[in-house]
Amino acid sequence: MRAGAPSQEEIRRQNLGALLRFVHERGQISRAELTSELGLNRSTIGALTADLTEAGLVTEEAPRETGRAGRPSLVVRAMSESIYAYAVSVEVDQIRVARIGLGGVLLDQRSIPRPRGSIAGTIDPITTFIKQMAGEGRCVGAGIAVCGMVRREDGMVHLSPYLGGAVDEPIADSLRERLPELLPQVAVANVADLCALAEHTRGVAAGCDNFIYMYGDVGVGAGIVAGGHRVTGHGGYGGEVGHMVVNPVGRPCGCGSKGCWETEIGEHTLLKLAQSTDIGAQAVLAVVDRASRGDHIAQAAVRQVGDWLGFGVANLVNIFNPELVIFGGTLRDVYLASAAQVRSKLNSIALAATREHVRLRTPALGSDGALIGAAELAFQQLLNDPLA
Repeated sequence: MRAGAPSQEEIRRQNLGALLRFVHERGQISRAELTSELGLNRSTIGALTADLTEAGLVTEEAPRETGRAGRPSLVVRAMSESIYAYAVSVEVDQIRVARIGLGGVLLDQRSIPRPRGSIAGTIDPITTFIKQMAGEGRCVGAGIAVCGMVRREDGMVHLSPYLGGAVDEPIADSLRERLPELLPQVAVANVADLCALAEHTRGVAAGCDNFIYMYGDVGVGAGIVAGGHRVTGHGGYGGEVGHMVVNPVGRPCGCGSKGCWETEIGEHTLLKLAQSTDIGAQAVLAVVDRASRGDHIAQAAVRQVGDWLGFGVANLVNIFNPELVIFGGTLRDVYLASAAQVRSKLNSIALAATREHVRLRTPALGSDGALIGAAELAFQQLLNDPLA
């Protein structure tokens, strides 16, 4: 065997992972379709599906009546009911916890308003929800989406100014210590990054290898995918586009700088411009609704924020040359209300070559993107090596 060449066992494991990932992402599929899609012969597909079936990861069954002559190809599907992950989304206003089966099937979900104070105060309700949702079968672990900067190496929440000012919060370790028998692994990532992962896996960005997912609430961040890979930077802190300085004489930002992009397009700015005394996602929706019904103050607020939204997006388009920009969180509603301003700024600022084919979209997965992305994070180890 040539030095450095993979062994037969390594090739087999890679093929097992490729097949399981395909079924996980695409849903139930026949052996014949797997043979065509994966470029493997029928006997190899048969052997791989048999191994995954024996491991309890997939099941094979005869398809429903096809009306065609001949023996129908067996259909392979993920064992969603018995292989699952817990998904957690720690947001500015609420905590959501779900149990999601292999294949992206939502099995159970709970939510609660987020307790005020440090992110450490979220551990108790998360623990309670996971215990309540514990099911039969096998848990592969948990994924946690957090509105903050997350260190890739160990999942430490390095900084989360909008979650009680959390600094170096070991949320993954804390949850593992509480539930060692239920959680074999816990992974943590930024909410925008995980929303991008979710949309890439089973949402509007499926099949798109270069896109940006803009996530907004009080702060603003981005999940960036380039060449099919998530761009998270050296330590995992990449995507903090909300702290790109766009207005040097602008408002002070919570990060200590001045004129950051999120001071021009964030939730607080929109609500202040619209003279709203409320806070949160529902308050943003109320402003958008006022604008749609002719309220001049709300319309002016939406237009101004839309202009700045387009300004920043144009710069990101010039830098990353994406095929797609997705607006999620509260930016979804702001974009829908100011699409004309955003596109106008994009057309006037971005280079013709970079803006020519870029599409502006809203998420296909809606508010569930963070949970689905957190589950995808938890499933990665299993999908990479199903028999590990």
